Amino acid sequence: MALWDRIKESASQMQTQLVAKKNDLKSGAFRDASMAMCALVAAADGTVDPSERQRVAQLIATNEVLQNFPADDLRRRFEDNLNKLTADFAFGKVSVLQEIAKAKKKPAEARAVIQIGIVIGGADGDFDKTEQAVVREACYALDLPPHEFDL
Repeated sequence: MALWDRIKESASQMQTQLVAKKNDLKSGAFRDASMAMCALVAAADGTVDPSERQRVAQLIATNEVLQNFPADDLRRRFEDNLNKLTADFAFGKVSVLQEIAKAKKKPAEARAVIQIGIVIGGADGDFDKTEQAVVREACYALDLPPHEFDL
């Protein structure tokens, strides 16, 4: 199977798993961690282009799991995290990873945050090495083994 097909299939499987857990994913920690993850993946390569913002906006608007939260609130949290990362990536990443780590107490939420990162990273069909690297770092912040997600 071609890499592109595997990425698409993996992102699709992750989305299916997220929807199955929708009712378990309603905490503030999950909300904060998922938006921090979206920002981290969007800024992974050091720049945030409009298409990355659009992908996250689309995820916020259409993702069944994120429907548990007001879209404007999610967008604001995403932008706040993105601003930290674009102001000073290294320093911002520390803060954003701390937000992600909030989901550590509940394994289902922690896994869902990683799955959202993979869905965002693979949305353009290219889950590149920099995106994979930041999702791997998020795994460590959440005490999850990266190999569980093929990272």
